[in-house]
Amino acid sequence: MSPLPQPARRPHRLTTIRRIAWIAVGVMAVVFAGLFGWRTYQDAHPPTAKQVAKAAINSEFELVDHRGIPVTGQTYRGKWQLVFFGYTFCPDICPTTLNTISETLDALGKDAEGVAPLFITVDPERDTPAVLAEFVAAFHPQLVGLTGTPAQIKAAAQAFKVYYGKAAQSDAPDGYLMGHSGYIYLMTPEGEFENIYTDQRDTAAKIADAIRKLLKSRTD
Repeated sequence: MSPLPQPARRPHRLTTIRRIAWIAVGVMAVVFAGLFGWRTYQDAHPPTAKQVAKAAINSEFELVDHRGIPVTGQTYRGKWQLVFFGYTFCPDICPTTLNTISETLDALGKDAEGVAPLFITVDPERDTPAVLAEFVAAFHPQLVGLTGTPAQIKAAAQAFKVYYGKAAQSDAPDGYLMGHSGYIYLMTPEGEFENIYTDQRDTAAKIADAIRKLLKSRTD
């Protein structure tokens, strides 16, 4: 595994965008909860937060992998999916989060065969299949990089309720960085929402243990 790149100075605007990203996710969760609550307020068993997320988030996309092969959400059906949105020029959160995903796969051992780890770029202008191929290889041989047209990336982000945006930064490569949400999504073999994790809160061991239990529950 290649050494992680050193974090670069974080511009104020990028920090603001990232805060907006987290706030946007929270606001959307409240909105969805409100909608479901209104529809079921007479129900003795209103939907849980997980049920709301299952209704709002799904693994649906049409993209191209780092080998240049067109893929869709259906391509990865039958496997638990660990999905993270980021970009290869990311100076901090992406390398550390992908490292956590890599350590999760290593911790799973043979059970990792039942997992599809997907890294979806939010920077399709720079993250071509060739760029992604070199990048994901530095983390784990099982990691899949996905890119596409700006419209395809936007649609994929909407399916996962991910926020991202460009922030000008004069000393960054090509003069900009990308602000984006920082969740690791765990999706079921059917492409439905199961859980979310963050690199700051959840360890690779914790994520691996959760996946191992889910794999076992499907075979019992």
